[in-house]
Amino acid sequence: MHQLKEPDTHHLATAQGWLELGNHIEANEELEKITAALRAHPDVLQVRWGIYAAAKKWQVCLDIAQAITISAPRRSFGWVHRSFALHELKRTLEAYDLLLPLADKFPKEWVLPYNLACYACKLGRLEEARSWLGKAFALGDPKELKLKALNDADLELLWTGF
Repeated sequence: MHQLKEPDTHHLATAQGWLELGNHIEANEELEKITAALRAHPDVLQVRWGIYAAAKKWQVCLDIAQAITISAPRRSFGWVHRSFALHELKRTLEAYDLLLPLADKFPKEWVLPYNLACYACKLGRLEEARSWLGKAFALGDPKELKLKALNDADLELLWTGF
């Protein structure tokens, strides 16, 4: 894969900025300024995933994440976001089953066990969810993750019991 260079790196950074500001339309317009041959670069695809996620276009997100798993298999992003898109498409069991074997591949990243906790909870597997959440807390910032978990609708069943 070719490295991004100026002005493409500038367009990518600008697109990321627009996305962080909540403007996925401007972010997309900025990505369109990137050299056509480099638009399939994993860095560009990650921002493109964010754009389509902001628009709640989950099937497109799934396709983009799948492309990232092929072009950059050592990055957790594609794998994690493929499962997230599947979950948003109401294919939570598939999301869980595809992410589960990757927890060992990325043992230092809290987001995998966190997402597995969310999926397990939605599937009614509360003990599994608690176990995965504990692993996420051990890997990430416990205070930050506690706040995230308490506000995550996917984990609500852990707190309410119904």
